[in-house]
Amino acid sequence: MTEGKQGDHLGLLLKELLKEQSLSMRKLSELSGIDTATISRIINGKRKATPEHLQKFAECLQVPMTDLFVAAGFPLAKQESQNSDIHQSIDSIEQALQYSNVYDQQFSLEKVKQHIKKYEQYSQTEEGKETILNKFEEKLQKVGSIGPFISQLKVMYEKFRLKMGTPYELGLMGAALVFFILPVDVIPDYIFPIGFLDDAMAVQIVIQSLSMNK
Repeated sequence: MTEGKQGDHLGLLLKELLKEQSLSMRKLSELSGIDTATISRIINGKRKATPEHLQKFAECLQVPMTDLFVAAGFPLAKQESQNSDIHQSIDSIEQALQYSNVYDQQFSLEKVKQHIKKYEQYSQTEEGKETILNKFEEKLQKVGSIGPFISQLKVMYEKFRLKMGTPYELGLMGAALVFFILPVDVIPDYIFPIGFLDDAMAVQIVIQSLSMNK
C-alpha cells in the first residue's frame, strides 16, 4: 500500500467519524491538542499521521486505535499462538522494532520475565487487584481487539475476578493482566501496535507457566 493510498483511507475514515459525531476539524484540534492545519493535511493525505496523532484521534473520537492504524497503513504484527516457540516471538518483536525505527532500547526475554515477577506480586496487593478489576475493561475498549492474546486475557480476567485458581495461578494471571493494563512496561504501549507485542509475549509465558503447574 502506497503512502498516498494510506492517507486516502485514513482521511476518509476521519471525515466519516467527524461527520457522525458532528465535529469540525477545529473542534478536534481543541480536543486533541493537534493544530487544525496538521489535522487538515492528514485528512487530505498531504501528511502522514504519526502514532501519537492516531492515538490522540482514537481517544477523542472514541474508536479503537486499531481502526485508525490499519487505515493509516501501519502493519499490525501477527501474534504467536500459545504453543509457539518464545524465541520465534522474540525474533518477530526484534524485526518489528527494527522496522518501526522508534524504539532504541534492547528488548529481551529476561526483561519480560522480570516485569511478570514484579506484577505477580503487585497483583496480589489491594491496589493491584483494584487496578485489574477497575481498568481492564477500559483498556480493552481503548485498544480494541488486536490479536488472539486478547481472548486469553479475557479468560484470565474472569478467573481472576471470580478467584478461580490457587494463589500461585491467580498471581500469574494477575501479572499478565497488569502487564496489559499498564501503558509502560518493556515496550511502551504508545509505540503502537508494536507496544503490545511484549504484552502478547507475557501472556504466552504465563500460559506456559500455568500449564506446567498442572
